[in-house]
Amino acid sequence: MGVTLAAAHRQRTAPRVGMLLAVLGVVYGDIGTSPLYALRASLQHFIGGRITSAEVLGILSLIFWSLVLIVTVKYVLLVMHADNRGEGGILALMALAQRASALPATRHAMGIIGVIGACLFFGDGVITPAISVLSAVEGLEVSAPELQEYVLPISALVIVVLFAVQYRGTGSVGRVFGPVMALWFGVIGLLGLLAVLRNPSVLRALSPCYAVELCLHYRLLAFVALGSVVLAVTGAEALYADMGHFGAQPIRIAWLAFVLPSLVLNYFGQGALILRDPRALENPFFLLGPKWLGLSLVILATAATVIASQALISGAFSMARQCMQMGFLPRLTVRHTSQTEEGQIYMPQVNGALAIGVLILVLAFKTSDNLAAAYGIAVTGTFICTCVLATVVFRRQFRWSRTAALTVFGFFFVLDSTFFAANALKIPEGGWVPLVLGLALMALMTTWNRGRSLMLERWRQDSLSIKSFLDRLPQSRTVRVPGIAVFLTGNPDYVPGALLHNLKHNKVLHEKVLFVTVLNLDVPEVGADRRSEAEELIPGVYRVIIRYGFMESPNIPRDLEELHGRGVPFEPMQVSYFLGRETIVPAMAPKLPLWRLWLFLVMARNAVSATEFFRIPSDRVVELGVRVAI
Repeated sequence: MGVTLAAAHRQRTAPRVGMLLAVLGVVYGDIGTSPLYALRASLQHFIGGRITSAEVLGILSLIFWSLVLIVTVKYVLLVMHADNRGEGGILALMALAQRASALPATRHAMGIIGVIGACLFFGDGVITPAISVLSAVEGLEVSAPELQEYVLPISALVIVVLFAVQYRGTGSVGRVFGPVMALWFGVIGLLGLLAVLRNPSVLRALSPCYAVELCLHYRLLAFVALGSVVLAVTGAEALYADMGHFGAQPIRIAWLAFVLPSLVLNYFGQGALILRDPRALENPFFLLGPKWLGLSLVILATAATVIASQALISGAFSMARQCMQMGFLPRLTVRHTSQTEEGQIYMPQVNGALAIGVLILVLAFKTSDNLAAAYGIAVTGTFICTCVLATVVFRRQFRWSRTAALTVFGFFFVLDSTFFAANALKIPEGGWVPLVLGLALMALMTTWNRGRSLMLERWRQDSLSIKSFLDRLPQSRTVRVPGIAVFLTGNPDYVPGALLHNLKHNKVLHEKVLFVTVLNLDVPEVGADRRSEAEELIPGVYRVIIRYGFMESPNIPRDLEELHGRGVPFEPMQVSYFLGRETIVPAMAPKLPLWRLWLFLVMARNAVSATEFFRIPSDRVVELGVRVAI
């Protein structure tokens, strides 16, 4: 995730085989490792009695039609048409929905839904590595029972190593992701096919009748089992979120031609094995293969789960950067791990938080079966958010009739809500984990967004308009000194506080002054023709506006230097950057509740400095303190 559009264009011109391999390595890791635990977790609900063909075929039918309806129809055939200039994902869809909404209240509601989806995505990013790695290493219990007691330590070690190497970037490792996942899908599809050929009657589960019969016969128990069936479609959001990497067509081709058939064959192969020997329910995935393949299959499964985890970790980095650019998170450290690909980034704060969260889950839940109870809430919650936003986008942007939009996405809303309700029953058993994570992140993101809005309001009240300042400048007899001064301002129509403080204390103004405003747009990337604009207000004083998309990292010195050829004075060794260091204090009548004010102050104190975030040379910066009461 997070590859630039230019990179995406280069990838689209690559040979089709190489493109499809890359798609397998980046997009399908999460959903591709679901066979490790999805069928077993779903059938665990029926072990109170003897497992019969009715339960096996019913669950297989539910899994198959979930893959068809949710992944194939909803995401591959419908939602992937809604791209924000090539980019997909919940935040890109939120931007489209807000753009398509005429009323401010509707735009605000779309923003809240998008933030909820983003928070749930982060919850998914914590649980997926934990359950995936645990389920893969648990294969040792089948291939090498004497190593059973080492499953937990080995899982923890794999996770520690995975997060420890993130700082190196995914570029070099990514080259092997595709072939490994191609081997993974080929092996699980072949193992499933062999088992299906030994018991072809399992193919009866392709009929939805068995799913309906199971639901009618077991009712509440079948409803509970839906909470585990949804594990088969985790990762569906990745198809849409990773669209900016490769475009929609390669993702669709890989899904329909290779991934979906491999998954279906493996699930049905596991079902055929259980029908032949119900004891195989202990671990049907690893028992599907011959004994001599046991350890190799564990190694391959572990590699596949690491790749699945890597994709979500990279996705979390990209999502966090998008949240920063949209004003929902404070500035965090963003390190670029590639000199050519803008989207390959490493965020140490996010990486550390994810690593701690994943290790806590592994050590607390101990087995993948226990973690399955915590899985699902985040996934189905994101499904619902995507469904609501897509309804608005298809109604407004694609000009669907109200009847068509409500009928199609209303059906998926009911389906997603049913899965969400089934997972809600697992809240006491562990489903509370993603909810707590989501609520905590929601509190952080809304508090930061609201706090920054209050600061901007207060700043406008206390600021002087640029027009008034320039009108008074000739009469002020201000001493002009050689050099170029760059002042960052959040509003291009107002004088930044750092300039007023500089005049107050130093009583000088540079010969060349640049008022620079950074605007974050609701598009993935901004083209070179729209990147910046400059206007000379009076001789020697310029107003500069620089625009960035939500998939980009700002670099002010680079973009100012590019303006040099358009008449804007800029010599890197003559420039001084004047920044205001804001000290936030409670107002006499605080506009935030005390707990929110405290939370905002904590985030503000730990935010990355503007110097680092905007990649400004630290030896060219002058900081002036400003007190802001909110």
